[in-house]
Amino acid sequence: MTVRVSRSFEFDVPGERVWEFIADPEKRAGAISVVDSYELRGENRAIWQVKLPIPLINSTITVKTEDVLREPPHRVKFSGRSKGMNVTGEHTITDTDTGCRLTNEFVVDGKLPGVEKFFKRNLDTEIDNLEDALRADIAADN
Repeated sequence: MTVRVSRSFEFDVPGERVWEFIADPEKRAGAISVVDSYELRGENRAIWQVKLPIPLINSTITVKTEDVLREPPHRVKFSGRSKGMNVTGEHTITDTDTGCRLTNEFVVDGKLPGVEKFFKRNLDTEIDNLEDALRADIAADN
């Protein structure tokens, strides 16, 4: 079973400002609560240590991520691969009359028992975390 979630957020800032956050692999990883730690591996790659509260998983899962598509300043797509799951995330920024809209789509394909069930229950919350981190980042400019 594959879990998919799509959500959009409106911002009263130019799309380039949202791009600064969303195109940064470090900021994306830092916004996800189950990413226990991460290590940047070049400009568009990172290794995430993901800790899921699932009974059969007693340690972290290493997820190798990389940006597979970058169209500055409007679109970035990343892919993560591991023994426990595959994940893709796509972020598209479109201009609006008052700023911009960020459309997010995440797909998680679990390979271990419980992974998909966890994300089915929690992926929406993780997108909330991403929105909160982005809004805090923008507010820090003011």
